[in-house]
Amino acid sequence: MNSERDSEATFDEDSQPNDEVMPYSDDETEDELDSQQPAIEPEQNRINREAEESREPFKKDCSWQVKANDRNFHEQPQFQKKTFLCCNKSKYAGNSIKTYKYNPITFLPLNLLEQFKRAANFYFLVLLILQAIPQITTLSWYTTLVPLLLVLGITAIKDLVDDVARHRMDNEVNNRTCDVIKEGRFRDAKWKDINVGDILRLKKNSFVPADILLLSSSEPNSLCYVETAELDGETNLKFKMSLEVTDRYLQEESALARFDGLIECEEPNNRLDKFTGTLFWRNMSYPLDADKILLRGCKIRNTDYCHGVVIFAGADTKIMKNSGKTRFKRTKIDSLMNYMVYTIFVLLILLSAGLAIGHTYWEQQIGNSSWYLYDGQNYSPPYRGFLNFWGYIIVLNTMVPISLYVSVEVIRLGQSYFINWDLQMYYPEKDTAAKARTTTLNEQLGQIHYIFSDKTGTLTQNIMTFKKCCINGQIYACASTHAHVYCAQVDFSWNMYADGKLSFCDHYLIEQIRSGKDPEVRQFFFLLAICHTVMVEVSNGELNYQAASPDEGALVTAARNFGFVFLSRTQNTITISEMGVERTYDVLAILDFNSDRKRMSVIVRESDGSIRLYCKGADMVIYERLHPRNPKRHATQEALDIFANETLRTLCLCYKDISYGEYEAWNKKFIEASVATTNRDEALDQVYEEIEKNLILLGATAIEDKLQDGVPETISKLAKADIKIWVLTGDKKETAENIGFACELLTEETTICYGEDVSALLQTRLENQRNRAGSNTQSSQRTTEPFFQSGRNRALIITGSWLNEILLEKKKKKKKLKLKFPKTAEEKQMRIETWRRAEVNKEQQQRNFVDLACECRAVICCRVTPKQKAMVVELVKKYKKAITLAIGDGANDVNMIKTAHIGVGISGQEGMQAVMSSDYSFGQFRYLQRLLLVHGRWSYIRMCKFLRYFFYKNFAFTLVHFWYSFFNGFSAQTAYEDWFITLYNVLYSSLPVLLVGLLDQDVSDKLSLRFPGLYISGQKDLLFNYKKFFVSLIHGIITSLIIFFIPYGAYLQTMGQDGEAPSDYQSFAVTTASSLVIAVNFQIGLDTSYWTFVNAFSIFGSIALYFGIMFDLHSAGIHVLFPSGFQFTGTAPNALRQPYLWLTIILSVAVCLLPVIALRFLSMTIWPSESDKIQKNRKKYKIEEEQWKPRPSAFRRGISGRRSAYAFSHQRGYADLIASGRSIRKRRAPLDAVLGNSMAEIRQAAETS
Repeated sequence: MNSERDSEATFDEDSQPNDEVMPYSDDETEDELDSQQPAIEPEQNRINREAEESREPFKKDCSWQVKANDRNFHEQPQFQKKTFLCCNKSKYAGNSIKTYKYNPITFLPLNLLEQFKRAANFYFLVLLILQAIPQITTLSWYTTLVPLLLVLGITAIKDLVDDVARHRMDNEVNNRTCDVIKEGRFRDAKWKDINVGDILRLKKNSFVPADILLLSSSEPNSLCYVETAELDGETNLKFKMSLEVTDRYLQEESALARFDGLIECEEPNNRLDKFTGTLFWRNMSYPLDADKILLRGCKIRNTDYCHGVVIFAGADTKIMKNSGKTRFKRTKIDSLMNYMVYTIFVLLILLSAGLAIGHTYWEQQIGNSSWYLYDGQNYSPPYRGFLNFWGYIIVLNTMVPISLYVSVEVIRLGQSYFINWDLQMYYPEKDTAAKARTTTLNEQLGQIHYIFSDKTGTLTQNIMTFKKCCINGQIYACASTHAHVYCAQVDFSWNMYADGKLSFCDHYLIEQIRSGKDPEVRQFFFLLAICHTVMVEVSNGELNYQAASPDEGALVTAARNFGFVFLSRTQNTITISEMGVERTYDVLAILDFNSDRKRMSVIVRESDGSIRLYCKGADMVIYERLHPRNPKRHATQEALDIFANETLRTLCLCYKDISYGEYEAWNKKFIEASVATTNRDEALDQVYEEIEKNLILLGATAIEDKLQDGVPETISKLAKADIKIWVLTGDKKETAENIGFACELLTEETTICYGEDVSALLQTRLENQRNRAGSNTQSSQRTTEPFFQSGRNRALIITGSWLNEILLEKKKKKKKLKLKFPKTAEEKQMRIETWRRAEVNKEQQQRNFVDLACECRAVICCRVTPKQKAMVVELVKKYKKAITLAIGDGANDVNMIKTAHIGVGISGQEGMQAVMSSDYSFGQFRYLQRLLLVHGRWSYIRMCKFLRYFFYKNFAFTLVHFWYSFFNGFSAQTAYEDWFITLYNVLYSSLPVLLVGLLDQDVSDKLSLRFPGLYISGQKDLLFNYKKFFVSLIHGIITSLIIFFIPYGAYLQTMGQDGEAPSDYQSFAVTTASSLVIAVNFQIGLDTSYWTFVNAFSIFGSIALYFGIMFDLHSAGIHVLFPSGFQFTGTAPNALRQPYLWLTIILSVAVCLLPVIALRFLSMTIWPSESDKIQKNRKKYKIEEEQWKPRPSAFRRGISGRRSAYAFSHQRGYADLIASGRSIRKRRAPLDAVLGNSMAEIRQAAETS
């Protein structure tokens, strides 16, 4: 059994995860997985498999069929699917996007249905129905109807406004236009009217409306350049290329209109980098891959027009499949509030039941024998008790505060506007203000434990800048790296090709270049200008470079500014302006970059006929290939260490002179490897290796992957607030690690754990847990032992491949119907048990991984897919029960943003996909600290204070009825006037607590940012929990006792100054109501930390409003108009002219408030909180703030073993295009005409091979 268990969790040693490979986002295709099947399989299964393959030679995984220019084809019965009951619908989605919830017909019923799903709203609807029953009603129906309509109305208006915004956004996207072939001609059509199989024409700088197969374009060989920033966050251009056959025959409109090809491909999925399919046309089949597909969300660049056929539309497109499900997000306080409302329901039922039993007993003992109480109804005491139970449900209904929900919505709305109006979160460069896109999550911003951040465009600007260089052992850079030290910029006006954007301040380097005294300096920039795969385009006399990597673009642009300008290239030549002199060089070979080589080279023939190899690459691979005699090796190594410590991205530059004979011998091997039919890439790499040795080192470049302003400071402050930051990126491991150091997530003292380390630790832990569980069946697999010793600063860096390996997320082969012998019951049971055990192991492994990662100070996950980003967030939510926030700026972050409790979108380089799916958005990462530490913390404090007070004032108000019941025979008689009950929560006590919920702050925004530790109270739920709820309950009970019994005692055996007794029911109701209103309004004054004129006016204004309305409602005039509705005629004027009653009110209020004041004073003196201490010293801090200056951001210098990331793109560059000449614009000609007699030879060679 042990060996069996071991085999389940032991990782495949032969297939270690590749750190450079991006794991698939979805299940692999059948073909990909077939190659992973074991070599030995049961004979019967083999026979069945071969039979299946002979029956269906192609349709293994390609069940999606698209017919060009034939909409009727997709309406056939075999493409229909059942939707509702017996209704059928085409499985092909339309291209319209729908994110809204309502339409004009469904708004009212659906919105009311949603609102009545809230327990409190449904409860008050039932209560309203009960109040319509005469036998049990004790309150007028309007006491419930008015607040209920107010709540439903305000919430409905808010939902309507939100949904109208969604409608507008959807309409904006769906009503974009492009050219579609209809009736044989290209006609203007809206995106929403596009269907699968339509032929589209897309123009330069337009977005792709659906996933389409590229057929042809205006470029040579039907190349099409696209920007995929909205998909993967990369702003550099990528190229797509159509099939040769469609490029040749589908250029004209008439040919496109006649095109009737059939495409069979994989079903819609979320894999952005994979596509498998086949085009059947003219009795021939042509394989299709991802290089021929334009995805929705891409932007056409540097291509005048292109044509394509729609394969996936609308919800079936890959970008929509990656967006994840829209989740209904609720705050932690919302959930807690609901549980508290349920607790109040239980209390209400218990109280009503107890009082109903009391009434039954009272009826039996007193009521039946008191003839003057006979009401003409011969009900038995138990039945009367039953009716009184419902009567008390109505009377005590204000324990469940209906206005609570509408007040919460108003406060959240106001807080959202404060976020929108915050000028300190406004980004002027892009005219972008912060925006709260949802109004329901504000207080959750004050409770964040984990932040999951994208890298490119979120932490960085996605802009590469040439900063420093080392040439011949000499470092050229600014005199100081300190940002606050002024340094005069170099004047590039002498160079007519300079773009004017490069900021450089080492004037000595310019002198060296212009004087030509040091030939190594000119050679250095010449190498940058010639060794690359950049494409150039001239528009309006300006040179525009298009690079496969932003790093490479930055290097070529730097060479341009320093006088070595890349002007143009052909298939075999490259033209460069060297200090104003144009020269053209023959390019003999381009040795392109890949992730294994980590370098690229070019071999050129110079003007004197000599042949030279120029190479640039990562320092670790270049140093292995240097000539033993390199005098500047150690000086350059020291420069690399300095650059790495300053978190710059480095490349080493070198060259090698090659003799003609050596080149000829190498070129033969190169040609043979280039035409190899199997393992071509490996063969080429081996040939490249032969020539790239004994190199002469020229120097090194240092590029800054520029961080956004304030990123290190923001991360530092968030860390002090005990918020952990995880970076989830699709970028390379080296690049992600480099950024980790740049933004101070990682330091020189940090011990970094990688995937292999984590795998070993988790494997050991899992074995220990199994052994423990095996030795003691009662013991849990859960262990609280830490993975690391405390006191050490650790970080985790893990790639997507290792993540899948560790979390046991390897893809399983899809189930296929095969003819197999039936399994026995034992085999079935064994299979179920194996599956169950594997699931348990998987869950335990995932839990262990989360525990290990959470022990680290920082976590960086690189080369992860959008699905993996969401999975990591979900794991932390599941196993840590922590509040999470995800922040990103691209479409590849959408799934993560939707999965986290709170999603933040950055309006950046990468379009608006992330912003549209987010809950909050702004222009820069640094604004996150203000969003959380100021707005989030304030919102949390305000909401907690509001809820505590709201529950208190409602308990104090309602429980007076409970005490009064003991003196009225438990008859469900109210202690107040009906109109007071109706208006208490609406007018008399609502405004002060609303203003506290909107405006209160314990410390200023500057102090909130200066002392991030204040944030921790929200993470620990210290300000609102069940303990605080029961404190409010007890406080309310005590206040209701005082409010009832002090007037009750004062009224016993009392004589007024006019000789009349004031102790009638109506006068008593006025006295208790007046005491209550004054006490609760003064109580909110004690709870207010931030006093303004508005707060003071609201408190005294509410009390004045109460007396004004009460005197009006008790006037004779209104009684004459509505005698049945206003029965307290003259009560207020008569009662309140008695000084004795005023003294009673004052005494009641004083007894309510003085103990609270005493307790507050003692707690602030003896047990002050952190905010109390800061409030006490706020004047001192204000003086310090005026004298305080921001610290300079200085880099730590010193020898470091760390290397910064090499500056290259993730994939091969444009070398294949350049070498083949396919990117070079020329007049079209038939292929046979171009190749002539060679065409027949090539075909014959292909047939024989």
